Amino acid sequence: MQESAPELMDLSKESKETLDLYGATPGKPSYANNCLLARRLIERGVRFVQLFHEAWDHHSEVVKGVKSQCKQTDQATAALITDLKRRGLLDDTIVIWGGEFGRTPMVESDPDAGRSLGRDHHNKAFSMFVAGGGFKPGLTYGETDELGFNVATDPVHVHDLHATILQQLGFDHTKLTFRFQGRDFRLTDVAGNVIEKLLA
Repeated sequence: MQESAPELMDLSKESKETLDLYGATPGKPSYANNCLLARRLIERGVRFVQLFHEAWDHHSEVVKGVKSQCKQTDQATAALITDLKRRGLLDDTIVIWGGEFGRTPMVESDPDAGRSLGRDHHNKAFSMFVAGGGFKPGLTYGETDELGFNVATDPVHVHDLHATILQQLGFDHTKLTFRFQGRDFRLTDVAGNVIEKLLA
């Protein structure tokens, strides 16, 4: 018998150990509950699950903001990876954590906008992590300069990351194209290389 949506989302049926692992509280909206729900969806065969957590846009009070957001996300994210691994699901699941850009290494202050001790948007160098799905565990790849402003070694363009993820999903990114206005487009545009060193 197929599980109904309310049953799927009823986290109260999880063990106390699992709830404590995630820091989840049934019935109380949280990122931790979303991570636990993601595991439940994955183990039931849902192929793509996206979790969204807002409030990383720290144009002011970056230290306070990052501490607050990490408190909400670190435990639950680690728990999701741990839980997938112990259930034998991590080898076939790619967990990707990241955003669309990083933050500047220098302080942003704008008294007219009420901003102080913040960081602006920064697309030149930022971090992401990938777990499971044939990616090499425990690897740190690439470095920035001493200020964190530019990539210093082993750059990974977003097209490279996409090409590598697509390969692990079974797609050749150079052949996954769609035609629009007379031109072939692909998810990695006309660039992107699989980064073999990221793979186990």
